[in-house]
Amino acid sequence: MLQTVRLTLSDTAYAAALRDALNHTCAWHIDSAASSDPGQPSVLVLDDTALARLPLPLSHPECIVLITHKNSERMAQAWDAGIVSVVGWDDSMDTVLLAIMAAALRMPVSHSPRAAHAISPNPAPVPASITPISHRPSRKRCKTQ
Repeated sequence: MLQTVRLTLSDTAYAAALRDALNHTCAWHIDSAASSDPGQPSVLVLDDTALARLPLPLSHPECIVLITHKNSERMAQAWDAGIVSVVGWDDSMDTVLLAIMAAALRMPVSHSPRAAHAISPNPAPVPASITPISHRPSRKRCKTQ
């Protein structure tokens, strides 16, 4: 199962570079949407313009990554909305990817067995069963001289 990342960025060149970087890091399903639905299970990567269009309160603000200018007035709005991943346009692509991966790890967990390894291409490990060993406590004898 692939994690979905929805890009809603007005800078098309930056969105293309981010899409390319995501394709080279992990198995992501990348979606570009002009108006992303925050209720769908995905990581949303937004800019200031897209954030202004979202209805408040946000259903899963911990799964949103906001890309903004450092001194933007949207930073206070993002904080009030509960967004925890805020990066700047001048941050490195590695920093942006790290914020996206962190937001993916904060996705609400479903109770299906496949959800435990949704970010990893490896199958989930099967836990080993541990059977209790029944031992009767035996008396120890001390040697005395």
